[in-house]
Amino acid sequence: MAETISILIADDHALVRHGIRDFLELQGDLSVVGEADSGEAAVRLARELAPDVVLMDLVMPGMGGVEATRQVKQASPHSQIIVLTSYHEDEYIFPALRAGALSYVLKDIGPEELADTVRRAARGESVLHPRVAARVVQEVRGARNDTPNLFTELSDRELEVLRLIADGLSNAEIARKLVISEKTVKGHVSNILGKLHMLDRTQAAVFAWQQGLVTRRDP
Repeated sequence: MAETISILIADDHALVRHGIRDFLELQGDLSVVGEADSGEAAVRLARELAPDVVLMDLVMPGMGGVEATRQVKQASPHSQIIVLTSYHEDEYIFPALRAGALSYVLKDIGPEELADTVRRAARGESVLHPRVAARVVQEVRGARNDTPNLFTELSDRELEVLRLIADGLSNAEIARKLVISEKTVKGHVSNILGKLHMLDRTQAAVFAWQQGLVTRRDP
């Protein structure tokens, strides 16, 4: 008889967690061992429980799912992570996969299909929603042949914001310098990370320096 697959569900909506749990618990080979309502809780429980599979929402209060994915993989390398989300934009897909997610499916997935995705994850097999798979294929085909030209995807304002990020300015400092709201800056930063497929602003800043977008100035 096959061993039971242990599962941790991370989602800030109790109704979603309970619905998933109720269905998965009906499967003889699947067992939900924990529920987390935040990224922080997901990391803590992954460390304590070392589940075979983690179902990870991406948008949660506090620590988001991308950072939680990265930390869960550090806390419990054995755990395979399935992103279960409503979002299929580049700014979510690529950072999540870079952070260590094995699979990426959307919340319109059918119950039986979700159970199968869990089983496949436990075997180390990846499942990608068709929209996500299409974007990954496009990325692979574009395959970094145009890496030096990635900045052409950024608007003039986004390039300006990226230069200031690379110079070490915070969102508040950038807002003051450009005379725009901090909320607008956050929007630009999110767009920049999505277009460059970066996990965080530090990666974007390093990339900007490496590609010569900014150069070190003498004091």
